Amino acid sequence: MSFISKCFICLLFSTYFLPPVNSAVLQVGFLAANDNTTELAPFIGWGQVAGALGVAWSRIVEYGLLPGYETMNLTWVLTNCREADAVGSVINYAEGHAHVVLGPPCVRPAQVAGSVAKYLDFPLILWGPPFDSSLLNQFEYPTIASTTSSTLYQATSLIRLLEYYKWTEIALIYYVARSDLIPRCTPLISDFEGLVNNNDNLTITYRRQMSVITNTSYATALRNLKELARVVIVCLESDEARRNLMISISENGMDGDEYVYIMAESRRAGFASSFWNGTDGKNDLALRAARKFLVMDNQKYNDTTTFVQEVRAAFSRPPFSCPNCTNIDPTVSQVGPLGDALLLYAYALNRSIATGNPNPTGTEFCEVAKGMEFLGFTGKVIINQNSTRTPLFVVYNLDSTDKEMIVMQITEDLDDSKDPVASSITLVATPAQIWDTWGGTVPLSTPICGFTGTDCPKSFTDQYLAIILGCTAAALVLIIAVISTIVFLVRSKRQEEERLNQLWQVHFSSLVKPPQKNTMHSSRSLQSTVTTSTKVTINSKKDTERHSFYFLNNDSVVARKHNFRATFTKNDRAMFRKMRNVDNDNLCKFIGLSLDSPTLISIWRYCSRGSLQDVIAKGSLQMDWFFKYSLMRDVADAIYYLHHSPIGPHGWLSSSTCLVDERWQVKVSFFGLSAIKQYEVKEQRDFLHTAPEHIRDTNLPITKEMDIYSFAIICSELITKKSAWDLENETFDIEELVYKIKKGGRSPPRPSLETEDEHNGSMSLLVRDCWNENPDQRPTSEQIKTLMKSMNHNRSSNLMDHVFNVLEQYASNLEDEVQARMKELTEEKKRSDVLLYRMLPKQVAEKLKLGQSVEPETFDCVTIFFSDVVSFTTLASRCTPLQVVNLLNDLYTTFDAIIEQHDVYKVETIGDGYLCVSGLPHRNGNEHAKEISSMSFSLLKAIKTFRVPHLPKERINIRVGLHTGPVVTGVVGMTMPRYCLFGDSVNTASRMESNGKPGRVHISTECMKFLTEVIGGYQTEPRGEVIVKGKGAVQTHWLLTDDEIEAKENGESI
Repeated sequence: MSFISKCFICLLFSTYFLPPVNSAVLQVGFLAANDNTTELAPFIGWGQVAGALGVAWSRIVEYGLLPGYETMNLTWVLTNCREADAVGSVINYAEGHAHVVLGPPCVRPAQVAGSVAKYLDFPLILWGPPFDSSLLNQFEYPTIASTTSSTLYQATSLIRLLEYYKWTEIALIYYVARSDLIPRCTPLISDFEGLVNNNDNLTITYRRQMSVITNTSYATALRNLKELARVVIVCLESDEARRNLMISISENGMDGDEYVYIMAESRRAGFASSFWNGTDGKNDLALRAARKFLVMDNQKYNDTTTFVQEVRAAFSRPPFSCPNCTNIDPTVSQVGPLGDALLLYAYALNRSIATGNPNPTGTEFCEVAKGMEFLGFTGKVIINQNSTRTPLFVVYNLDSTDKEMIVMQITEDLDDSKDPVASSITLVATPAQIWDTWGGTVPLSTPICGFTGTDCPKSFTDQYLAIILGCTAAALVLIIAVISTIVFLVRSKRQEEERLNQLWQVHFSSLVKPPQKNTMHSSRSLQSTVTTSTKVTINSKKDTERHSFYFLNNDSVVARKHNFRATFTKNDRAMFRKMRNVDNDNLCKFIGLSLDSPTLISIWRYCSRGSLQDVIAKGSLQMDWFFKYSLMRDVADAIYYLHHSPIGPHGWLSSSTCLVDERWQVKVSFFGLSAIKQYEVKEQRDFLHTAPEHIRDTNLPITKEMDIYSFAIICSELITKKSAWDLENETFDIEELVYKIKKGGRSPPRPSLETEDEHNGSMSLLVRDCWNENPDQRPTSEQIKTLMKSMNHNRSSNLMDHVFNVLEQYASNLEDEVQARMKELTEEKKRSDVLLYRMLPKQVAEKLKLGQSVEPETFDCVTIFFSDVVSFTTLASRCTPLQVVNLLNDLYTTFDAIIEQHDVYKVETIGDGYLCVSGLPHRNGNEHAKEISSMSFSLLKAIKTFRVPHLPKERINIRVGLHTGPVVTGVVGMTMPRYCLFGDSVNTASRMESNGKPGRVHISTECMKFLTEVIGGYQTEPRGEVIVKGKGAVQTHWLLTDDEIEAKENGESI
């Protein structure tokens, strides 16, 4: 291997400790430049920087960073930034099992050596001047770390500084004096221009690279710049260039407050006085311009003097043994970053050993180094995710005494994605201090009058006089309009309030007393019409101690009396307006107040069914569980609304303030009116619904918990359908009860919830919770509403729906019942008709059922039948009364069956007598004699076979008499109406029967002629004369039966 200079030295610090026999040796390679290269030696020459490694090793040993390495074997190669030598050195160190190589210190050798190190996976630590941003590529150079930073970091910090002060138009002036092997301004300007090109808010308006740094060349550049920019980025690589620029700035008058020059440095020297001090007598000019400069530089050394002394001491000792190496300038050379490079490897190796990897590869070393922080010789060293150092830039300027002053710090991390201003820039001085030499004002990117000074804006008066006058006039008009509008709105608001106040103010003269009903008329109506309705018209209502009843605009209203006068505030009147506008299904409509009445009264809408107290007191209403539940739910909904409205809690809630309208909906009245209630005095009966805590102290303000207690008492009334506390059935009076309630105790008195009706147990539990003695343990209106909703089991919550459902079910059941009853009634009617038709002729019965009178009727010709039982008296004497009845019943049943077969009407039976007639009421022409004759024959035939049940050997016989003639019929009597026959024909028929013989049909001459001459076919024989009462001797005849005709023909006696 060919090297310009090569030396293998072993550092044995035997002065402090002896190395162990088997101690490990840290193999470190070091690449630098020869001291005889004038363009490289001041920066990276061996005689300027090598001693830092001795100082660094001493610190490593002192801190015990590598306890397993008691010896460091340091070798170096002076490559003078030749790429081939750098690559060969890295290969030889890797093959020689070196742990790390510090270098190369130049950019191009570092790029080539970095590629080789990637292949060998060997660690390199760069310590030279700021390097090109290409070395930040972790993919290409994964084994390279660095204790210096890329120029990209400083370029980025410059961008952030410009953005912080919103400088958008900038100029560049730079001068290159260093070797292109270790450039500074060239890569910085390149990176800066690349960032500006990618930033839409920044523009480089002027760019000049100085090749000559005389005052003349500077003057030319500055004159061109003056018309294009006021913010100038400056990068100069010599003190002469810096001072000449400052002198030219002053000489060309560009040291005013509108100019700011930002000088980018990396020497860690800050704002050095060498910038303006010289020997040509122009220091004042240079200083005047220096006051307009900001200098951005790396952070300074921790202790420059001590560090330089330690480096010189290290040079004087082996292995360096260079006592003449004392001209060390840390502001130019990289002596500090070189010492930090060895410290970086020691810290990273220490961390790797702790993780179990004592020999990390290049890639492993870089991964371990990422995120590491330690205090180096050049300040705090932070290694970022690129394995390079995160620089801390410090911005300086001159204060009012021309002393260096730190104004801000910029921590630049390319991995930081947060807001650049918030994350990177830290102000150390106040804005006033920073810009003190600029007159206390931040310079603008573009002057107000432009770069040429000819674009100054017009004076405010010239530019805006017309506008000012116009705006002033418009403002006056607007002010007048606003004031007028405000006055109008205030006036309108007051008028509207007055109008709205008129709505709730009811003039007493507009209230009309309803006319009282006539007592006698009402009494008669009640007798004639029975009803169970609970609706009460206002006409029947009488005034009470607390209430009066009126008509207001033909609407029924009820007035609650307040026996005092009150003065209402503006807030009270506002509350009355709100109450007037309340429209809730469960709140009684508040009409207003009558302030001009004899006593103060509040007007409410009238509810026809009265209060819950009235409904319960009547006791005539059948209420099932859902009916009660609906009423309780209405009260709960009213409480919920009040508790969530500006009106607030009720305070006087009771069954008497819960009104019921015609649809059985509860509407709570006497809500609000706090201005009135504060003067209202509760009576003993009011305390039945009042919470115990309020009874004990009536001065307590009304609370929601009081309403919850009152709700519970109302529910108890509905559940039991009894008045509050059921005092009518208790032994104590109301004063004693109120005393017990007020006294309280562990078991305070409460109403009974016992009832025989259908009831929900959950409701009882809720009621008991609501009247809890402790107000804090009572449920809220929201909880009550939720619990009651759960009790309904998702059924319809509408009471009228429930009523209609009940009515529909009742109607359905009633329809079936009516049908059944109608069927029974029809059957009964049939039986009644049959019975009636047996008592009266059908035609007569129909007229009587229709309420018509039955007029007497004359029949010109009918045939009358009379019969009686022969020797019935003798027969009856041999029978008991019951046997007589049974005998006649059996006999007449037989006769009735025969009559059914003929057009004959049975008139009546009197004892053993039987009266029939044909030809009435149904007129049958001449058939009446025929029908009676045929019936007579059938009866005689039937009587032959009839037997007495209890006298089977006894035979019954009858006498029959017939007569044909005119009769008059009519209905006689009201209680037991009888259809009777009147006339001589009836008497004649009776005489025919009484003068007849047993088993023979005795007929009158009239009947004989009708049968033989009119009808024909019948045979008779003369009987002879018979004495008839009222007629004397009358010729009569026998009507022959078929058997008698046959016997006569056979010559037998009849």
